[in-house]
Amino acid sequence: MPPPALLAVFAHPDDESLVAGGVLARHAAADAHTTVVTTTWAPDTPRAAELAEALRVLGTGPPRMLGYADSRVPHSAPGRPRLLDAPLDDVVRQLVAHIRALRPRIVLTHDAYGGLTGHEDHVHTHRVTLLAVHAAGLERLYPDAGDPWRPEALHLATHPHSAVRSWAGLLSPVGKRMYTVPDDDVTAAVDVTPWLDRKVDAILAHRTEVERGAAPGLIAALPERERALLLGTEWYTRLGLRPTPPGGGTALWS
Repeated sequence: MPPPALLAVFAHPDDESLVAGGVLARHAAADAHTTVVTTTWAPDTPRAAELAEALRVLGTGPPRMLGYADSRVPHSAPGRPRLLDAPLDDVVRQLVAHIRALRPRIVLTHDAYGGLTGHEDHVHTHRVTLLAVHAAGLERLYPDAGDPWRPEALHLATHPHSAVRSWAGLLSPVGKRMYTVPDDDVTAAVDVTPWLDRKVDAILAHRTEVERGAAPGLIAALPERERALLLGTEWYTRLGLRPTPPGGGTALWS
């Protein structure tokens, strides 16, 4: 049987490839229904086109974009509010509609820190996703957004303290504080090396970020061995949302 249907919710184009590209590629390759919702950037921007190419490489469905503005890039969604400024109820309703339409058993998103960078859009996307996965299963919440559906598990993409300590030599030139969790908080360390080539190609598809020297640019400059060290494992913390049915599971790995 294929892995369970999966919905990933991330803040920006490139987040999906950087932190979950291996798991997304694995699920898609196994014929599991795999979809990405991105909370910021408008669908008619260059970065949206890059996202579509990255998802094609990973093998997922086409992008779904909520279209709010990146908190630090006003032109990312002309005429739309920043994600942080949009009415919370409106954002949650939109995400509930996607969850109910897609009916995933697993949802992925950023951890409570917003991942290594602690970016405020990542943190807010985490909060919105937590609210939406619970609301989606309650029939009297957002009744206009489709029939109720509650995913079985929410997996938070994260990084343990120990992993980042091993990267110190590679990441020290970046000079930024990194947000990591105790190793005991990690419930899954997924070896994604069989899908590493797809993951790297998807990251590099975000050419705007490569050219401006953001994380994809750092990865583009690394030799293959160091890329594997940085990207060959993905870490997640699982939050159960409802009992797992007999004979079924919502693990991200086998």
